[in-house]
Amino acid sequence: MTLPNDLLQFFGLLAAVLLLAHPLGTFMARVYNGERTFLSPVLAPCESLFYRICGVDRNDEMGWQRYALAMLLFNLVLFLTLMGMLLAQPALPFNPQGLPGLSWPLALNTAISFITNTNWQNYSGESTLSYFTQVVGLTVHNFVSAASGMAIVIALIRGFVRRTTDTIGNFWVDLTRSVLYILLPLSLIGAVFLVSQGAIQNFSGYKTAALTQPIGYDKPKLDEQGTPMLDRAGKPLTENVTAKEVSIPMGPVASQEAIKELGTNGGGFFNANSAHPFENPTPLSNFMQVLFILLIPAALTRTFGVMVGNPRQGRALLGVMLFLFIVALGVLHWSELASTPMLHQLGLMGGNLEGKELRFGLAGTDIFTVATTGTSCGAVTAMHDSLTPLGGLVPLSLILLGEIVFGGVGSGLYTMLAFAIIAVFVSGLMIGRTPEYLGKKIEVREMWMSIVIILVAGVMVLILSGLAMVTPSAVASMANPGAHGLSEVFYAFASMANNNGSAFAGLTGNTNFYNLLGALAMLIGRYVPAVAVLAMAGGLAGKKYVPPSLGTLPTDKFPFAFWLTLVILIVGALTFFPALALGPIVEHLSMTGVN
Repeated sequence: MTLPNDLLQFFGLLAAVLLLAHPLGTFMARVYNGERTFLSPVLAPCESLFYRICGVDRNDEMGWQRYALAMLLFNLVLFLTLMGMLLAQPALPFNPQGLPGLSWPLALNTAISFITNTNWQNYSGESTLSYFTQVVGLTVHNFVSAASGMAIVIALIRGFVRRTTDTIGNFWVDLTRSVLYILLPLSLIGAVFLVSQGAIQNFSGYKTAALTQPIGYDKPKLDEQGTPMLDRAGKPLTENVTAKEVSIPMGPVASQEAIKELGTNGGGFFNANSAHPFENPTPLSNFMQVLFILLIPAALTRTFGVMVGNPRQGRALLGVMLFLFIVALGVLHWSELASTPMLHQLGLMGGNLEGKELRFGLAGTDIFTVATTGTSCGAVTAMHDSLTPLGGLVPLSLILLGEIVFGGVGSGLYTMLAFAIIAVFVSGLMIGRTPEYLGKKIEVREMWMSIVIILVAGVMVLILSGLAMVTPSAVASMANPGAHGLSEVFYAFASMANNNGSAFAGLTGNTNFYNLLGALAMLIGRYVPAVAVLAMAGGLAGKKYVPPSLGTLPTDKFPFAFWLTLVILIVGALTFFPALALGPIVEHLSMTGVN
């Protein structure tokens, strides 16, 4: 039986996450509070040197407007440098395959994708990007985009902690400490581990190997910029080719792979992402990559509890995340084990293995799928397009809820805190008291900012998906008609607007429509909520502390955690159920023969 082995993997992973999240979260709280840690003797001089070179005064506190401006300008510079790098790729070093530059719409989409921590990829990395672009461009952005999200949530936590002040910290200090003390050391450990498992790390040219027999296949036709060519009906043009040998890509993979997971980035060195054996060689590396994805988001709940002076507050949020994770994993695994009626008719009763990486099996694949869409990672070991309809509903729903299970680095926690504020506000109205959270009164400003944080990405998804359905070129990019095609488009915009980056597959994304509107979705989905978080942090920091009284709702106990879970599910259902009903749910009813 596979069930005991599956359960062992499920609960083994959760045990590892919970075991490591506590000490890591405590360590991160000490880092952001400026306290001495065991890494300080080595890294503190490096930190001070960096501040001197860049002219940063670590004691210079910022108001929320200045903090937000620093974050936005920093990301603007990152965008311009990466955009230029992608366009000028042929003139840059470490390009042994002589790969050309990207077309400007694809370069725009890719640059925005990596500065926003989305890592949506409308290209195949091994056939599109040079080693220089992968390392100096994408890997660097994997660090700083993740660090930006961590800095933002730390600023929000300070808003709860501080009293009657107009400052929430220093963006440059928070960014530097996120990279230097947290992301870089963990990534070094992760990269060494992956190399030990068989992940490659080199700068050699691609290898060529002869096939034992020629293989014929249909290959998409590309124009001079590498964009797929379309016929008059908008369908991709293909040509039949015969391959007698295969090119084996090389490259510095392990170093990018580690930060790709730890920073919940998700952009793979190869098109197959974490299903590629050079990125994810063994079942153990697969288990550890899922651990990497969940580790920092889970640990940030402990950081939150320590910094606000009440660790039970962090445990309450972690408990909600854990519950939703277990439910999502259970539904997905049940659906994939149940398989489809057609596979049953063929006598294939071992579950739905279509599109799965057989080295990891159903359990390893399902764990990875829930982890990568519950966070804003987007790395994949399976084609989500091949999941059963209800199985595909799970990752799509996790993305639409704002990726709070366990969430992206920083973004997951601040979205969860926005849900907590709404839950507190609604409960306060129900009992007739001014709502309070962590000693701060929740008023109109906090409610508006929370609504923006939670709903702006969802509104973008609905608008852009509707626009795609009435645009001929966008409809022509769908590989499947009907409900499944709608799911492909809906998933694509949900992934981009919520900064996930995974694809449902089956959709030709490298077109001007999806490159340009996808870039818009990523920009709005990342920076509008981020600025709203900082505005809320500034408002909270200026408030007085309100001591708890008999009428104060305890937010660190089970009843509030249960209420918070209901609020998350109700908001998600009210916002997205009609679209989900037209996609995965209709497809499931059609598959099972229900009229």
